[in-house]
Amino acid sequence: MFFPTRRPRSSAPPLPAGRRKPSHPAARLEGDLMEGAHDHSDRRPGPSSADMGIGQRRAALVALLDLLAAAGYDFVSPTPATHRRVASRRERARAANLRDIFGWGRPFDPNDLDPTLLATMSSGGLLVDEGASLRSAVRVSALDGRLHLHSARSDAPDAVFLGPDSYRFVRFLTSALCGTQPRSILDVGAGAGAGALALATRLPHSRVVAGDVNPFALALLAANAAHARLSIELVAGSGPEAAAGEFDLIIANPPYLADGEHRTYRDGGGALGMDLALAWVSVGLHRLRPRGRFVLYTGSPIIEGRDLLRIELERLAAEAGASMTYEEIDPDVFGGMLAHEGYREVERIAAIGAVLSR
Repeated sequence: MFFPTRRPRSSAPPLPAGRRKPSHPAARLEGDLMEGAHDHSDRRPGPSSADMGIGQRRAALVALLDLLAAAGYDFVSPTPATHRRVASRRERARAANLRDIFGWGRPFDPNDLDPTLLATMSSGGLLVDEGASLRSAVRVSALDGRLHLHSARSDAPDAVFLGPDSYRFVRFLTSALCGTQPRSILDVGAGAGAGALALATRLPHSRVVAGDVNPFALALLAANAAHARLSIELVAGSGPEAAAGEFDLIIANPPYLADGEHRTYRDGGGALGMDLALAWVSVGLHRLRPRGRFVLYTGSPIIEGRDLLRIELERLAAEAGASMTYEEIDPDVFGGMLAHEGYREVERIAAIGAVLSR
């Protein structure tokens, strides 16, 4: 139990280095966690370090996941809009359980949290000080039977997002690849690692490489992989160009919205958010080994019944001598975007899955 009977305030453990003033968690943690991101993450960080260095912070992230898993923690991450609505109606009440703290991101009294868990968060600088209460600097969600760290806030430029698209991506990925045995896999724009970890679990003898332009994403992915005892090679960079060589399989779940703030996890590039997906496919098709495949999950704007992304993907496939299968997974996602001026001609945004084969 991580929420024992309330203890007297004098029994609360000290928070010497891990209790921090409010600021965005990515900015605080990114630099310390990213050093050594190219290392394989199949070895679990040691449980202790001499100081508040990189090893201790990374070990704290893994230990946090271990403690939550041991407690039976489970949380499905909804859309940001749903998260805001639910969190706001709960905000006035004190956090009552682990889902409130690590799922909904609500503030909590340090006296209500198990001392071991509190000390782990303190040792890794994972506590945001809000005066009378604390808040976790990261959120944790369950996906595909594993726990995943991701950003506490989804409105920051370098947020590491995990939500409904992540769940759809993994379902499509595992369905599309059923029965196949690719020896080498590249996850482009891997984020928190939903796709890479799903494949590493199912294909333990395959080489899995995960790349992302966001250092904070790679830091959290490394901890997620270490907790799951999975071997993932991490590379920093954008697109298929981030990793050297050719691959039997490339997977991608790029952002697909036009975002004026150009947030990494949200902005798909171009007027309608398609440019990044098309650029990754264009380059990626030429990084596939013979009979290799590029599996894409993303969103497409539909105008007057025309699927604009499908049209462009068919063109790219023809130019590369590739075949393509394509399906509409969800006919209507992010409907609120249609209120934006740039989407005035778009009738809906569809979540789609495509498999392009050389």
